[in-house]
Amino acid sequence: MEIKAAVTHRQGEAFKLEPVQLADPALGEIRVRIVATGVCHTDAVARDLGIAPFPIVLGHEGAGVVDAVGEGVTDLKPGDHVVLSFAHCGGCGNCLTGHPTVCDTFNDLNFGGAMDDGSHRLSQGDQELATFFGQSSFGTYAVVSARNAVKVDPEVDLALLGPLGCGIQTGAGTVLNRLKPDFGSSIVVYGCGAVGLSAVMAARIAGCQHIVAVDVHDSRLELARELGATHAFNGKTTDVVEEVRKLTGGGSHFAVETTGVPQVVKQSLNALRPLGTCAIVGVTPEVTLDVHNDLMAEGKSMIGVIEGDSVPRVFIPQLIAYFKAGQFPFDKLVRYYEFDQIDQAFEDSASGKTIKPILKIG
Repeated sequence: MEIKAAVTHRQGEAFKLEPVQLADPALGEIRVRIVATGVCHTDAVARDLGIAPFPIVLGHEGAGVVDAVGEGVTDLKPGDHVVLSFAHCGGCGNCLTGHPTVCDTFNDLNFGGAMDDGSHRLSQGDQELATFFGQSSFGTYAVVSARNAVKVDPEVDLALLGPLGCGIQTGAGTVLNRLKPDFGSSIVVYGCGAVGLSAVMAARIAGCQHIVAVDVHDSRLELARELGATHAFNGKTTDVVEEVRKLTGGGSHFAVETTGVPQVVKQSLNALRPLGTCAIVGVTPEVTLDVHNDLMAEGKSMIGVIEGDSVPRVFIPQLIAYFKAGQFPFDKLVRYYEFDQIDQAFEDSASGKTIKPILKIG
């Protein structure tokens, strides 16, 4: 079938809304009419740095309605509302033990540009187009593995839900699935974008006593307070390490580092108490650490977390339940754009004007 998609033909080029051919779903796949999709920094990285092959249709926070199912799909049917998340094989040791975010073939399935079987579903004439994150949600329809699709409550506005498939679950899942803070513990979240603010909301759900938000934009710190932060520090004007130690009586139990800035990574470690744990979720360049003084001497831990260590079919419905109960108001992070405003959405995301852009597609 012919669809409309935002095609990136070469590294660094602007998106072009063009007709694209979409093949029918194969074994174990479904076709989804995309209602809306989140705009994520990872899409910009893929466009500008070439972490996936070109030409490509990007987009990996899709939400839509199942339109058709391929052979072998028994748990989804046409009309179901779904959120699309990352691709994973479902059969390796990590997938089978509840950690699909570190699937043995995660990089190939999400950044390799092809479907599970190595074939393609998108094309323009004789030119095959690469798929991104197993979904390519910057299009009016997408064919995805049924494993990537999470059936969701049809009573909740589907246009809002796409970012749960990546950015929102990354922040919330890092706290609730990986760090699992004890009630009354302390946590510092570095960076108040969509990932960081989701971590703040999750920390409130977990019952943390001290929830500290750190950013360089006062407007985002105000929103962090509204969403559950007990304290908010501007990293430009505050000695964050000193203030965190003073507030918590020696340092925080946990930290979530979302910025990827080497100086902030070190800051997040220095502000931990002995035996504290810092989760790194930002794309971080090379960082030089004094392993003895920064980690070993005080028994501190630094861990990497992908996609919030989430099992999407379990965790995304949990987040929706928290949202319906008023405990996870992630709708306060979003701003909607029409599909043909895709370039503006990316510009506003990069400038910080919008925390989480969502493209309304169909």
